[in-house]
Amino acid sequence: MTAVDFAPGPLDRSATFYVAGHRGLVGSAIWRNLQGAGFSNLLGRTSEELDLKNRTDVFSFFATNKPRYVVLAAAKVGGILANNTYPVDFLSDNLRIQVNVLDAAREHGVERLLFLGSSCIYPKFAEQPIREDSLLTGHLEPTNDAYAIAKIAGITQIQAVRRQYGLPWISAMPTNLYGPGDNFSPEGSHVLPALIRRFDEAARSGVESVTNWGTGSPKREFLHVDDMASACLHLLENYDGPSQVNVGTGTDVTIKELASVIASAVGYRGQIAWDATKPDGTPRKLLDVSKLRAAGWSASIGIEDGIRSTVEWYRENLATLRS
Repeated sequence: MTAVDFAPGPLDRSATFYVAGHRGLVGSAIWRNLQGAGFSNLLGRTSEELDLKNRTDVFSFFATNKPRYVVLAAAKVGGILANNTYPVDFLSDNLRIQVNVLDAAREHGVERLLFLGSSCIYPKFAEQPIREDSLLTGHLEPTNDAYAIAKIAGITQIQAVRRQYGLPWISAMPTNLYGPGDNFSPEGSHVLPALIRRFDEAARSGVESVTNWGTGSPKREFLHVDDMASACLHLLENYDGPSQVNVGTGTDVTIKELASVIASAVGYRGQIAWDATKPDGTPRKLLDVSKLRAAGWSASIGIEDGIRSTVEWYRENLATLRS
C-alpha cells in the first residue's frame, strides 16, 4: 500500500487495534469510544505489562500481536511545574516511547496509525488562532520546551514514514484536554484538574480563600477528552495528509474565567486570589481548527457541562485517583 492509492474510509471493526496508553486520560477515552463504535478486538497493555521505553519488548509485542491499526496515546505528561522541573525526563522518555512504537509499527506492517501530540508544539507567540503551518516558526514556551521538542520529533517521524515508506499515517495535535481519568495530583496535574482538586478541597474544608498561580489572565482552550476520542476515530476514517491536524473547540477562556466556572461547579464560595510571582506560561493558546472542521468534525461538549461531569467523576473516584 502507498499513500497515493490510499483513500480514507471506515476501519474494519474486527481488526486488531492497539491503543498505546489505554489507561491514560486520552487512551482510556479512545478505548471507550472505539468500544462504542463496535471495535471488537482492542489491544492494550499497562506500563507494568509492557514498558514502551524498552525497544526489545516493544518489537516483540508487535511481532506477536500484529495490530492492523494503532493510536499512539502513550506519553509522559504533566503541567507547568512538572515540565519545568524534569525536562530531561519529558524529553528522553517521550522520544524513546515514540521511536520504539513507530519503528515497531512500521517493521510489522501497521496499516493505519494516529500519533497524538500536543498544542505546546507551537511557538509561544504564534499568531492566534494557531494554524498548523505555524510549527517551527518561532521560539517555544521555555517551561515545556523539552516535551514540545519530543512531540515535534514524533510529527516529523510520521511525515518521514509517509515519504520513505508511503504509509498513510497521520498526526493529531489536541488542545488542553480534561475529563474522566485525568491526573489530579498536586505536583503532576494540568491547570484544569489542579483547580478542580484545589477548589473541591477548599469547599469541603471551609477555606475562605484560594490562591492560584499566575495572574489568571492567560487564555486557554479546553476540550473534553470524549470529544478528543471522537475526533481521533473521525480523522482515522476521514483524513489523510502529511500535516498534523489541530483538534480543539475553536474557543478559549481566561484562567480566571475557568477558575470561576470550576468554583461554581464544586460549590466553593470563598475568595479567589492570584500569585503574580508564579509563571503564567504562554499568554494565549487557541488552535485554528479549520482543517478539522473541513474534515467534517466539530466539538460537541460545552465547557460548563464538561467541567460539571468531570467534577462528578473526580468525587466518585477520590479513593483511586492517580497520584
